[in-house]
Amino acid sequence: MTKLSVNINKVATLRNARGGNNPDVEKVALDCESFGAEGITVHPRPDERHIRYADVLALRPILRTEFNIEGYPSKEFIDLVLKVKPHQVTLVPDAPDQITSNAGWDTKTHLPFLTELMDTFGGAGIRTSIFVDANLEAVEYAAKAGADRVELYTEPYASRYARNREEAIAPFIEAARLTRKLGMGLNAGHDLSLENLKYFHENIPWLDEVSIGHALICDALYMGLSKTIEEYKNCLR
Repeated sequence: MTKLSVNINKVATLRNARGGNNPDVEKVALDCESFGAEGITVHPRPDERHIRYADVLALRPILRTEFNIEGYPSKEFIDLVLKVKPHQVTLVPDAPDQITSNAGWDTKTHLPFLTELMDTFGGAGIRTSIFVDANLEAVEYAAKAGADRVELYTEPYASRYARNREEAIAPFIEAARLTRKLGMGLNAGHDLSLENLKYFHENIPWLDEVSIGHALICDALYMGLSKTIEEYKNCLR
């Protein structure tokens, strides 16, 4: 069964907007686990505008499920991941000032850099995942770099879903098939929602994990966190 990893960045954004500790990021993470999430994802950025490095350090010892840290591999990020030793690190090619991730790695151009990172994190016993577009060359070079998994950047699928879902899913099926053929695991994330997740999973049922934050937290404003997590998990059954 595909695991649901809840990205709690937006919870931290809400906390930071007012100061203090409401909502409590650690409690929300534990609640997500108790409501059925099989993992927690965080994406600390250099300006700490949502998840802070201190949050990452505090979460590691209390989580009972899989912990995934994603972000751009700056020196500070690499040092944090090696200190925390999460179950998985997901490398994203974000510029420091980006609002959110908007593209996957050019894995061919950055092959030496990514290969070195795979060796560094793999040597520390951390599963590695590279964020890529639904592009066969990007998948191929992620495998050459030594990645354990790739995470498919799904915003293009989500943006085209309402217009033509068969056309929207087609390149992702191709990329997913190649990923499996090359022996890597498969994750997916970005703009997956209750509207489009079930169809994505039906067409790529061998997904290992989806990481969902923004849409899930928005849905929770209306349905509550427990019911929302249940609904997302239903899309993956």
